[in-house]
Amino acid sequence: MIIERLDPADAKGASRWDEFVYACPEATFFHRAAWQGIIRDVFRHPTYFLQAIDGGEIRGVLPLAHVNSRLFGNALVALPFAVYGGVAASTPEAAAALDEAAQKLAGQLGVDHLEFRNVTPRHTDRPTQDLYVTFRKEILPEVEANMLAIPRKQRAMVRKGIKNGLVSHIDANADRFFAVFADNVHRHGTPAMPKRYFETLLRVFAKDCEILTVTTADGQLLSSVLSFYFRDEVLPYYAGDDEAARDLAANDFKYWELMRRSCERGLRLFDYGRSKVGTGPYAFKKNWGFEPQPLHYEYCLYKRDSIPQNNPNNAKYKLFIEAWRRMPIGLANWLGPHIVRNLG
Repeated sequence: MIIERLDPADAKGASRWDEFVYACPEATFFHRAAWQGIIRDVFRHPTYFLQAIDGGEIRGVLPLAHVNSRLFGNALVALPFAVYGGVAASTPEAAAALDEAAQKLAGQLGVDHLEFRNVTPRHTDRPTQDLYVTFRKEILPEVEANMLAIPRKQRAMVRKGIKNGLVSHIDANADRFFAVFADNVHRHGTPAMPKRYFETLLRVFAKDCEILTVTTADGQLLSSVLSFYFRDEVLPYYAGDDEAARDLAANDFKYWELMRRSCERGLRLFDYGRSKVGTGPYAFKKNWGFEPQPLHYEYCLYKRDSIPQNNPNNAKYKLFIEAWRRMPIGLANWLGPHIVRNLG
């Protein structure tokens, strides 16, 4: 068993990496090789995509990036800007070798901590972040069966959106999506990612990345979601809504349209994504009939005594959030990418 680093310029190596990812049950969309270029080019973080090779065959992969920030700490993460990550391996030996290689790399880089964003637990003796859960549910074969599977109260909201004559569109670019996304996060007091990031996702992942936008019948922009497609799954990942969306039930309609279209494409699983326990998005997804599944983010702490809490729930960011809400959105959109790149 040897550990090799994937060369960002090696297209053939990236193809072999992705072949393994698609075949490995433990792997996720965020294990794909293209994330290496995206994180390096858009966010300017050094990446270390490690692969365990045995007998000339890939037996495991571990995508890592080094996020070194004066504000938020010095970390090696698998993988920043991803809700899932960590080791994906076909054998226990490969998993152990990759874990050991990551710890060695963390020591060489002198990071404060090493973070694995696992879907399932690997090392129960390590400190674990229990803040996040994910929501995943089967897409039924028939469109109407999926409608009836939505609990009655939330189903009424979907039907309200339909009755209001809302329309869904597949956008060719990120313009309308970014408009509502940036406005949405600004209202919540958090910085927006650069528009270039979303344009890069559309370009790099092509047919596996798509933007669905909801408008009124006369074209008023209400809501938009950027989704990833992986194997037989759809993952709505980034979303935004105009303030008018709530009264017209555009948010519920948006996710229903995504589910309906996914059903018609023959997909089998709807991944509603990560949410913090006790938040509005957490309650919203539960109201759709999805059950929370804990995520097992595991940490190796080297130069700190506790797990970092770089999220809006941290009380020390309260004043920052309030100030950000009052900032002109043009200034927020210019300054935001410089901050959010360090959050990961």
